Amino acid sequence: MSSIEANFDGLVGPTHNYAGLSEGNVASLNNAQSISSPKKAAKQGLAKMKALHDMGFVQGVLAPQARPDIGVLRRVGFGGNDQQVLEKAYKHAPVLLSACFSASSMWTANAATVSPSGDTQDGKIHFTPANLTNKFHRSIEPKTTGNILKAVFNDEATFSHHEHLPENDHFGDEGAANHTRLCQDYGKQGIEIFTFGRYAFNRSMPKPTIFPARQTKEASEAIARLHQLNEKNTVYVQQNPDVIDQGVFHNDVIAVGNRNVLFYHEQAFLNTDQFKQQLQERFEEQLYFVEAPTEQVSVEDCVSSYLFNTQLVSHNDNEMSIIAPMHCKENEAVYRYLQSVVQADNPISNVHYFDVNESMKNGGGPACLRLRVALTENEVNAVNPQCLLNDDLFNRLNQWIDKYYRDQLAFSDLKDGNLLKESYDALDELTKILNIGNVYSFQQ
Repeated sequence: MSSIEANFDGLVGPTHNYAGLSEGNVASLNNAQSISSPKKAAKQGLAKMKALHDMGFVQGVLAPQARPDIGVLRRVGFGGNDQQVLEKAYKHAPVLLSACFSASSMWTANAATVSPSGDTQDGKIHFTPANLTNKFHRSIEPKTTGNILKAVFNDEATFSHHEHLPENDHFGDEGAANHTRLCQDYGKQGIEIFTFGRYAFNRSMPKPTIFPARQTKEASEAIARLHQLNEKNTVYVQQNPDVIDQGVFHNDVIAVGNRNVLFYHEQAFLNTDQFKQQLQERFEEQLYFVEAPTEQVSVEDCVSSYLFNTQLVSHNDNEMSIIAPMHCKENEAVYRYLQSVVQADNPISNVHYFDVNESMKNGGGPACLRLRVALTENEVNAVNPQCLLNDDLFNRLNQWIDKYYRDQLAFSDLKDGNLLKESYDALDELTKILNIGNVYSFQQ
């Protein structure tokens, strides 16, 4: 093993529920107030991790956020003991209560932006947690996210951790969901692509009119500076405002890249031809543009099936697979298109379908569930080994889920103080399983 791209998936937390908190995310809004199954969701995500591990990939595990965030509820005026705080919030601010229970940290593509050592001037892997300012329920994540990342990637000589960007919409940052990287070899310098939805300081530029553009160009530029990236190998491209208004809230809902392949919908970007030319000028070897035409797959089909919110993984230098949700197989147009992709002249040779329906119903597919980290062999050895999946950890995590997670969760359950205790007890034990220390405020 010289260099690889590892996937670090977020465990689905014990309070996984459908609150419909994410404007612009069609699946999230459509399934609001449905009864969820935290146990099923966690096991579906864990099964996908195990499948990639069994396929020979390095697979990591990231702990979820502590929910409910009782500290936030106290900060906004709800007093008393924990049970009283929950009951008051349930009665007077039910949407706020839902936000403080959200298990959205399962979508670790939003956890941070990661730049591999091959791209950075100091030769370290850089992490910047996303501030996620556009959605309140996610804006309370960054501090704990940073704690978890520092505990997993805990070798200071190898990893560099930055504070999240200023908590203001001008620097709205959604992490790796709007960032991808093309390269010939994971360990060598590649091209980092930052996709943004709008300009924060120039209101005359194009932007969506129905749904918010969550990532600003200014945020993307700030990340590139923090990560000490080479300007020549950094590309900024604006997401098409029209597709944002059709429910493409992150770029990873409409495009995904891996090594020498960019897989995307023809409506994904503004100025697509100019963008492709920039990439070709910077990429020394053959670059494959796998573009899905609207006449074959509509944007609506992309959003409902999460065709592009799939993982694109490399088995070797010449062969890739798509890790797709079952929704792609069940959508006739999407399935037919994917069959044509694997038969065409490009490195993509297989599609593997997985049941991640609990995540899909809340608005996140396979790509949302993972944070990609390119690592050399020495860098893999510098990762906290307790957070790398193997058969023993898989079994321990399944037993842990069986011990703590509920089969069903309804909105009325959120006022139950027992749910808070179950969740905190579960996470306290998880920190010991993963050996990540006291990363949660309730432990301090």
